[in-house]
Amino acid sequence: MMKLRAVTTFLRILILILFSSSCASDLDFNQVNDVKVEPVIISNLAYFDIQANQFVTGGVEQNVFFDAPTVDVFNEKFFTDSLNRVDLFFELNNTINRSYRIDIVFLDRNNQFIHSTNLIVPAYSGVENSSTKTEIFENATLDLLKRTTKITFTLTMFSGPPLTESSLGSIKLRSAVTAYFVVE
Repeated sequence: MMKLRAVTTFLRILILILFSSSCASDLDFNQVNDVKVEPVIISNLAYFDIQANQFVTGGVEQNVFFDAPTVDVFNEKFFTDSLNRVDLFFELNNTINRSYRIDIVFLDRNNQFIHSTNLIVPAYSGVENSSTKTEIFENATLDLLKRTTKITFTLTMFSGPPLTESSLGSIKLRSAVTAYFVVE
């Protein structure tokens, strides 16, 4: 019994010594300066769904819609310092029997032109009708995008069968931003 207690005590001390000592090397806290993180953020940019009858006001066709939301996010310090690339994705879906063009213009804080793109979608003919476009901003074009404070969306309807206040269908825009960052 005494021998068993001595062995148990010895084992406990041995286990305590093993857990108390460990292998350790000098820590290099300067390694934190070598950390490089590359997050990717995906977000909605703009969306609209315009019904065919909204192109008619008081019985008269309106062939242009315009919107100019403020987009001042690219001017924040984190974005200007860490943004490496931006992909803008646009999708236009048309179920109206007229074709459309959307002009997308990027403006700076003085409402001066920076960049533009457009997308044309044909008239609806009974099957799903969508057009897509991706704009990629890197290097010099990314520097232009960082100056953007406003994006204008101008939707122009081309000629075709007349629309009335009872016309069916709609035109939808969906767009997204994929932002690539490098944080060191």
